[in-house]
Amino acid sequence: MQLLEMVAETGSISAAARRMEMSYRRAWLLVEELNEIFNVPVVETAAGGSGGGGAKITAHGTRLIALYHELQKEADALVEAKFASLKT
Repeated sequence: MQLLEMVAETGSISAAARRMEMSYRRAWLLVEELNEIFNVPVVETAAGGSGGGGAKITAHGTRLIALYHELQKEADALVEAKFASLKT
């Protein structure tokens, strides 16, 4: 999910990969895998522009990021509740 968030922030898969200290190839493969898993694009790319191309998160990708954060909050709350129950 961090890669999607970084693509949204930078507007570029390569810039996102650099910021995450990841190879462009690895980032591209992850984006392609996500697009295939969800059977709809979560990231769209465009040729041209500064640095050779751009990328944007689709509406589906934005929903995916939001869902991830929602699930992460629920998981954190569950873990916290389980640990709290061990203290009593």
